[in-house]
Amino acid sequence: MTDQFIWAGRQDTDSAGDTRRLHQVVMPFNASSENNATLIGFSCDEGVRRNHGRIGAAQGPDAIRRMLANLPAHGIDCLFDAGNISCIDGKLEQAQLRLADHVKQALSQRVFPLVLGGGHEVAYGTFLGIASHLDQTLRTERLLIINFDAHFDLRESDQASSGTPFKQMSEWCRQAGVEFNYLCYGISQLGNTPALFSRARELGVHFKLDSEIAFGNLADFGRELQEQLAAATLVYLTIDLDVLPAEKAPGVSAPAALGMQLEKVEYLIRIAKDSGKLIAADIAECNPTYDRDGLTAKVAARLAHTLLQPC
Repeated sequence: MTDQFIWAGRQDTDSAGDTRRLHQVVMPFNASSENNATLIGFSCDEGVRRNHGRIGAAQGPDAIRRMLANLPAHGIDCLFDAGNISCIDGKLEQAQLRLADHVKQALSQRVFPLVLGGGHEVAYGTFLGIASHLDQTLRTERLLIINFDAHFDLRESDQASSGTPFKQMSEWCRQAGVEFNYLCYGISQLGNTPALFSRARELGVHFKLDSEIAFGNLADFGRELQEQLAAATLVYLTIDLDVLPAEKAPGVSAPAALGMQLEKVEYLIRIAKDSGKLIAADIAECNPTYDRDGLTAKVAARLAHTLLQPC
């Protein structure tokens, strides 16, 4: 497990009732762990570096853990921690494969993996873990990939980066003969070139712009999401914190000028969570180097807490 000093916090022993905080219910993930959730840290920002972003997200997993540690448990009776996977000597692809192995292991033990990044290159590692676990059954399942992000991350490049994970997923699906179902919320028109919009349409990506969400009816978006969820058998949810306005998430690789409001992100995440179809999730781009008062890590911990709630 991660350094025990990270999992420390207040203990309200002088108060009646359930006063447990997450640092009091966390335990190491091991071969006998089952039927709960586990955190997996992806301490890597090599993909961000390759994508010419602001590095520092490799420190994100522990920053989020520190904020999680002191949150009230609120129904979370047990939480596992599988520690961190580090990217060594810039070998991103190897780190992604190690992450995939950890995600697969958790799923094989009926444990929900919540991966803490790290750059958004984390997404491809999480996806590979899901795909490896499902193996041939992925051909009969309809996996819906939901991404909260200001960017499509569909870049074409000879080298994997934080800008390529969903392009890599689309290629993996094409080669495996699996349908690529990709839904993206919070896309910034000014954060993506016309070529990326064209590529998204060619791949059949369903997306909502940050401006649409800002001025649209949230209930309508919720109903549309429920329709997408009804057509899916399994869901993989990934959150790039740069989907949020810069005042809510300053500590990211590419802060957003507009962004998608936190309450709307949380509302849609809850709908996805309540579907009972969520198989894995990750939170990316928490960059403590550029954070202010730990705000981005606090927001990430809040979203993580939502995802960790039992169904």
